[in-house]
Amino acid sequence: MGKNLDLPSTKPYLIRAIHQWCTDNGFTPYLAVTVDARTRVPMEHVRDGQIVLNVGYEATGHLELGNELITFQARFGGVARDLLVPIGNVAAIYAKENGAGMAFEAQTAVLGETDSGGTPPGDGRQPEPPKTPPPAGRPKLQRVK
Repeated sequence: MGKNLDLPSTKPYLIRAIHQWCTDNGFTPYLAVTVDARTRVPMEHVRDGQIVLNVGYEATGHLELGNELITFQARFGGVARDLLVPIGNVAAIYAKENGAGMAFEAQTAVLGETDSGGTPPGDGRQPEPPKTPPPAGRPKLQRVK
């Protein structure tokens, strides 16, 4: 038909599917998140611009895996915190026990900016994620665009 259809992203559906697969098989689903101005997480736990979060039902309250946002409550040092992760900031979801899961191309905003849907500052390219080696036991996942 020649029309350019903007299809919805498959990413939130894949995140929900891997989360369900982990839960159904007794694994602990972990999210690797690239932190920017839109992300609400405990900053004291952010390392090299990233944070890894346990998103299992036992570790979270009011977990919602939406199409645009992931929101939930989690305890850090015994204190309940409200967390908010834009879907675009999810770098990976995987099972803690065996590393099986899926990695994604994270889309982040420059700190202090809001998501306006426009072109990022500079030359329009997204910054590369930090080039730190993964800790021992962390999964080696393939990025899906």
